[in-house]
Amino acid sequence: MNLSNFIYPALVTVASLIVYLILSINVGRARAKYKIVPPATTGNPDFERYYRVQQNTVEQIILFLPALWIFAIFVSPIWASIIGAIWPIGRIVFALGYYKKAEARFAGFGLTVLPSIILLIGSLIGLIRWLLNK
Repeated sequence: MNLSNFIYPALVTVASLIVYLILSINVGRARAKYKIVPPATTGNPDFERYYRVQQNTVEQIILFLPALWIFAIFVSPIWASIIGAIWPIGRIVFALGYYKKAEARFAGFGLTVLPSIILLIGSLIGLIRWLLNK
């Protein structure tokens, strides 16, 4: 296995983790701004939207990253990267919309879920093809 083939999925992974880190930092900043003392996670609807963005990103990244890498290994690292690059963009769109109002999160949610589903289904197909050709 040539590791240079996986530079682009690695870059997508790093970009996704940076987005996650920034969203986590935003929660801390929102805690200070809205005076929500840990361990509380409720008390101000504006803070709660920041918190939900971060928590939803945790929920989504658990599906996305393994699907990205399984697809990269068993299907195509280039296609994994192209499809996967949509995910961190979607998370940014999701966050910016949700921070304003909960109803504005749907476009970003779609840009997050769609690549994850494509990568997951593609991973399953790639694994089955690999097993059948083994």
